[in-house]
Amino acid sequence: MGCRGLIVAPYDACLTHLPEPSRATYLARLAPDSEIDHSGTTFTGDLLQRLLRALGDPNSGQLLVSHARFEAATFSDTAGFGGVAFTDVWFDGAVFSGDAVFRGASFAGNAGFRSATFEGSAGFSKAVFSRAADFGGAVFALDARFDNAAFADAAFMGAAFSGDAWFGAATFSRDAHFDHATFAEASFRRARFSGNAGFGGAAFSGRALFDNAVFSGGASLRGAVFSGDAAFGGAHFVGDTRFGAATFSRSADFRGVTFAGDAWFGVVTFSGSVRFSSATLAGNARFDATTFSGKAAFHGTTFSGDARFVGAEFSDSADFSGAICSGEAAFSGATFSGDAVFGAATFSAGALFNGATFKTLSQLGPLACQGQLDLSGAHFGRPVTIEAATAFLTCVRTRWDSTATLRLRYATVDLTDAVMEYPLSVATRPSDFTYERRPVDESGLAGADPSARITSLSGVDAAHLALTDVDLSACRFTGTFHLDQLRLEGRCDFAAAPAGLHRHGAFPVRWTQRRTLAEEHHWRAATGSTAWTPAPSGTPTQQPAALAPVYRQLRKSFEDAKNEPDAADFYYGEMDMRRHDGDRPRSERALLTLYWAVSGYGLRASRALGWLVAAMAATVLIMMLWGIPEPAPLTVTTGHLTGQNISLATENPTPVNPSGPLPSRLTPQRWEKSLRIVVNSVVFRASGQNLTTTGTYAEMASRLTEPALLGLAVLAVRGRVKR
Repeated sequence: MGCRGLIVAPYDACLTHLPEPSRATYLARLAPDSEIDHSGTTFTGDLLQRLLRALGDPNSGQLLVSHARFEAATFSDTAGFGGVAFTDVWFDGAVFSGDAVFRGASFAGNAGFRSATFEGSAGFSKAVFSRAADFGGAVFALDARFDNAAFADAAFMGAAFSGDAWFGAATFSRDAHFDHATFAEASFRRARFSGNAGFGGAAFSGRALFDNAVFSGGASLRGAVFSGDAAFGGAHFVGDTRFGAATFSRSADFRGVTFAGDAWFGVVTFSGSVRFSSATLAGNARFDATTFSGKAAFHGTTFSGDARFVGAEFSDSADFSGAICSGEAAFSGATFSGDAVFGAATFSAGALFNGATFKTLSQLGPLACQGQLDLSGAHFGRPVTIEAATAFLTCVRTRWDSTATLRLRYATVDLTDAVMEYPLSVATRPSDFTYERRPVDESGLAGADPSARITSLSGVDAAHLALTDVDLSACRFTGTFHLDQLRLEGRCDFAAAPAGLHRHGAFPVRWTQRRTLAEEHHWRAATGSTAWTPAPSGTPTQQPAALAPVYRQLRKSFEDAKNEPDAADFYYGEMDMRRHDGDRPRSERALLTLYWAVSGYGLRASRALGWLVAAMAATVLIMMLWGIPEPAPLTVTTGHLTGQNISLATENPTPVNPSGPLPSRLTPQRWEKSLRIVVNSVVFRASGQNLTTTGTYAEMASRLTEPALLGLAVLAVRGRVKR
C-alpha cells in the first residue's frame, strides 16, 4: 500500500518521503504561528522532534504549535509532545505506536484525538485543555495518565482504556463525557467536575476509583457497569446524580459521600456489598427496584429529603442503624431476605413498609418515627420483635406467620384485618428505648402521651392477641373474631361515659359512670347526646344490635380472666345495647327498661337500695294510713250451761278500718308497728299483725318486691367485690 501522508506543498511527497534538502528547506520556513497539515504522515521520533523544533520560539525556546493537523498520522516511535503549547490541533485517527508523551502540554484551542490509537502508554499528566478536548472513540492499549490534567469540555465517549486510566486530581471546568467508554482500572480520585459528568453506559472491568472526587454539576452514570470494586468514598455530588440501571458486580463504597442534589439509584444491581455508611443525601434518594445481593450498609446515613426503596430487594443484611431521614422513607414492597437493622434510626416524616416482606427478620428497631410507621400488608415470616416510638403505627392486613411482640411508645395503632397465626403481643414500653446502650432519639415526640393506643381491631382474630398497658378508648372492636379470647393485661383503658349533667335531646341526663366502647360513643353522639365522642370522618356508626355482641364477648374475656368487677361494665353495656335495639320485641325492651331503672341491670347497688328505701317508706306510710286497724275491742266469750257441761265460744272482732283525719293516724305507735311489719316483709317473714284488707295486700306486695330489691343490691355489691 502506498504512502497516505499528505503531500507537502509545493513538493510532491509527504514530509517523511521528502528528500532531505527539500525537507530542510520546508522546516526552515516554519514559524510558531505556521499552519501545518501532516495528516496520514508517518513520523519517526527524530522527524517529529525536528518538526517541533522548527515550530519553536527562538527567543524562549518554547515549542509552539498553533494550527496543526496530524489526522490519521502514525507515530512509530515515542511521540514526545511534552510541554508543547498547542492552539488548535487534531490527532483524529492517529496511531501512536510508541509512547505518547503530552505531559505538561497546553491546548489553547481545540484538541482532537477522536478515534486515535495509543498502542503504548499515553501520558497527559498536567496537560491543560482550555477548550474542547475530544477523545471520542480513542483506544488506549496501555496506561493512560491524565492525572492533574485540566480540561474545559472533555469528550471521551466510546473511548477504550485497556490499561490503567489515571485521572486523579484532574479538573473538568465544563462538561465531561465518558459515556459508553470502557475502562480496565480507572482512577478519578480527587478529580473535580464543574460541569456535567457523563458516564452513562460506561464499563469498568477493573477497579473504579472516585474517592473524594467533586461533581459540582450533574453526574450521570446510568447503565454503567462496574465489574470490579467501585469506590466513591468521600465524593461530593453537588447536582443531581443518576446511577439508574447501573450494575455493580463487586463491592461499591459510598462511605461519607455527600449528595447535595437528588440521587437516583433506581433499578441498580449491587451484586457485592454496598456501603453508604455516614453518607449524606441532602436531596431525594431513589433506590426503587434496586437489587442488593450483598450486604447493604446505610449505618449513620443522613437522608435530608425523601428516601425511596420501593420494590428494592435485600438478599443479605440491610443495616440502617442510626440512619436519619428528614423526609419520607418508603420501603413499600421491598423484600428483606436477611436481617434488617433499623436500631436507633429516626424518621421525621414517616416510614412506609407497606407490602414489604421480612423473611428472616427477628428484630425491627428500636426506631423513632414522628410520622406514620406503615406496616400495612407487610409479611413477617419468622418470630419478630418490633420496637418503635412513633406517632402512628398502621398494621392494616399485616401478616405474622410466627409469634410477634410489639413494644411501642406514643403510638396510635391500627390493626384492621391483621393476620396472626401465632400469639401477638402489643404492649406499651414504659421507658425510653436504647440501642447499643445509647438512648434512641425520641425528642420529636416529646410532650405527647407515651402510651400506646389502638384504634381498630376490626377483622382481627383476637384468639392470638394479648394487649398490655394500652389505651383502648378509641378502639373499634366490631368485626373482631374470637373477641372473648382477647387477653388484656396491665392497665388497658376504655372510653368512659361522660361525667356530670348533660343533655340528651331536650332532656338533661346524668350518665352512669362505666367503661364503654368507642362505637357506643359514636352511636350516642349520632343520636343527639352531648359530651359523647362522635365518629371520625369516614367511619360508619354502628347500631346497638352490632354492639351488644361485642360487649358480651368482652365481658366473657374479663370473666375468663377471673376479673368479675371489670366484666360488670361490659355486662351493663351489653344490656343497654339490647334495651336500645329497635329490632327486639317491645315486651323485652320494656322488661330491660324496668331492670335498668330499678337496679342498673343488677349492677348499681345504690339504685336498688334507693328503690328499696322508697318502697319501704311507701309501705310504712300505707300501713300507717290504711293498713293498721283501729284499736281492737275486747275479746268476747259467750256460752251456756247445760247440766254439768259448760260450752264457751271466743270471737275475735273484725279489724276496723281506721277513721278520722289522715294526719291523726300518723302517730309514733302506728309508725313503730308499721316499721316492724315492713322489716319482716323484707326478710320474707309474716308480721303476725291483724291488718285491714288494704294492709294485708300491701304486706303481700312488699314481701314480693322488697326482698327482690334487696337481692339486687346484694348482687350488685357482690359483682364489684367478687374475685
